[in-house]
Amino acid sequence: MPKKTYRNYTKSTLIFSALFLFIGCNFLFAQNPTEEEIILESADTIYKEKYGLRVGIDISKLARTVLDEDYTGFMVEADLRLYDNYYLAAEIGNETLPFGEDYIKVSSSGSFVKIGANYNAYENWEGMQNIVFAGLRYGFSTFSQDIEEYQIYTTNDYFGDDIRFEGIETSGLTASWIELMAGFKVEVLKNLYLSANVQLKRRLSQTTPAGFDNLTIPGFGRTFDDSNFGIGYGYSISYLIPIFKKAKN
Repeated sequence: MPKKTYRNYTKSTLIFSALFLFIGCNFLFAQNPTEEEIILESADTIYKEKYGLRVGIDISKLARTVLDEDYTGFMVEADLRLYDNYYLAAEIGNETLPFGEDYIKVSSSGSFVKIGANYNAYENWEGMQNIVFAGLRYGFSTFSQDIEEYQIYTTNDYFGDDIRFEGIETSGLTASWIELMAGFKVEVLKNLYLSANVQLKRRLSQTTPAGFDNLTIPGFGRTFDDSNFGIGYGYSISYLIPIFKKAKN
């Protein structure tokens, strides 16, 4: 009688052990995917980012052209993604910048170009390609300056103000500067971006009219006698022309 009980116990133990081993093996294999499964899983975690040329226009200059009858301006901008977060960038445009006070009215007209690079400091989520950037530019402008009217200073007001209206134009003027820029570009539709930026500029060189100074410089903006620095801003709309895609983990 005891031997029969032992056999039954041994048989039950073997069956239970085999069942436990079978379940354990299945659990082990479930936790250790095959090489094919690893490749498929890795492919799911890799997505491709677009590399291409983004071209746009400065809509703030167009808006000011409409709203300010003394101002006209147009600028085209572009950037090209070279490597990960680094972009080659440039702007080219034309402006007529007015300046007026009680005793003088001046305008400068000409073209400018800025070239440099941007660095994207923003880590995008998968599938997004927005940019929060810092940039550096070298700017150069060729322009003319027109003194439209001016007042002759006098301490004798018997004859009233002596205001001259003859235009005095000086052409062939140049200026150069460096520019720090910070801003963002947001993709609002597929490959279509809206952006905004602010600029801090430091004038490097300029040529001036005889006996006068440059009060405005196209591309640079307003100048000041006691400082070589200037500020600026811009709003733009641009379109990305994809050239190729590169996988990123």
